[in-house]
Amino acid sequence: MRVPDTVRWLSTHGLARTVLRREARRGNLNARLLMDPAMRANPYPHLERLRAEYPFTNALTGKLTVHHDIGTEVLRSDDFGTASYGGAPRSVRQVLHWMAPQSARSVIEPPSMLASDPPEHSRYRKLVTRAFTVKAVNALRERAEQIAAELLDDLPANGASGPVDLVQAYAAPLPVIVICEILGAPTSMRERFLAWGDDAASSLDLGLDRRAFARAQRGIDSLLDWLRGHFDTLRRSPGEDILSQLVTASDADNEGLNETELLATSMLVLAAGFETTVNLIANGIALLEEHPDQRALLAERPDLWPTAVDEILRFDSPVSRTARRALRDTEVAGVRIRRDEIVVISLAGTNRDPQVFEDAARFDVTRPNAGKHLAFSSGIHHCLGASLARMEGTVALRGLYERFPDLTLVGQPRRRPTSNLRGYQAMSAELSGTTVAR
Repeated sequence: MRVPDTVRWLSTHGLARTVLRREARRGNLNARLLMDPAMRANPYPHLERLRAEYPFTNALTGKLTVHHDIGTEVLRSDDFGTASYGGAPRSVRQVLHWMAPQSARSVIEPPSMLASDPPEHSRYRKLVTRAFTVKAVNALRERAEQIAAELLDDLPANGASGPVDLVQAYAAPLPVIVICEILGAPTSMRERFLAWGDDAASSLDLGLDRRAFARAQRGIDSLLDWLRGHFDTLRRSPGEDILSQLVTASDADNEGLNETELLATSMLVLAAGFETTVNLIANGIALLEEHPDQRALLAERPDLWPTAVDEILRFDSPVSRTARRALRDTEVAGVRIRRDEIVVISLAGTNRDPQVFEDAARFDVTRPNAGKHLAFSSGIHHCLGASLARMEGTVALRGLYERFPDLTLVGQPRRRPTSNLRGYQAMSAELSGTTVAR
């Protein structure tokens, strides 16, 4: 590991890891939720223990909320900005920025949109938004259905000698092929993109050990190297894809993205464009297998699939938490928040708030307000790909169960080791049953 990377790890993940391990040993519930694999596997009973404290409970370096109204207020407030560099203190952020002012090597460091506030964030988002409008997503639906059908055609062959892994053979390739086409990237590279996306997404976890950080950074650097070459290709021969538009586009002030901003934006779109959706699809399969009554209801009423997808997002959110930093001294629900203080919003907790969702611990594909979840955040940082993820989730899950109505899981699905991104790494299934003709 290079010296700058050593400093970056020590200043962010290394410091956080030391604090988390110490606090977990002391019994701190927030730290244990991040560090204990058993608690991560089913965090919901533990999050309910925090609900008695309103509006916040004390987090490691600030405050945490599991309440929907408080989370929504913080996410939408102009008094809060992004918690860049993993929520590191101001002095650490200044040192890291001084060491690498033109870095694009993490989705949680500027100039990534996840780590940028207006006016920079507004400029980046304006240039990217057109790829994810409702109109653009509707235009992609037919292509997503074609991709799903092709993958479903291949599933029996993949499981010819035994159970098929639905994550590797279906949930992962569908969204990555779609995002590759959006970015003008060759779909033949989908395995590499999946690996690079995992590397970029793993940096969302707090307290990576040094080896995991180094592995993620190597993958990110490989992605950045490929992107630089791809930019040159698109400049010479641009296509209709969003990445060609970003490479050549200018905003109203005739100022497009510079190379570093372009790298950061492309990496985020590539990683975020499918990571959430992979988790959504796999989480949905697991939930429908656990709730056969809901699966049967969807077979009788396929019009419920869009609501079911929102209920999956609410009930088992693909992203567990997000954070904001107070830009100034402010107040939320009568509680003073100091400038630079970190507020963590437990998306998993807010999405099971009984004040908003009746019988919140029940999985119900008919829930009328399922779409009020915060799985895609809220405010100016609301996920750009939300409409795309919902569409792909609906296409993927409906297609799977219409083609293989008697699908059954084999053994226990294996969870991803990440703490913030919640999904499955492997999920074996038998495809027995009647095949419905397309």
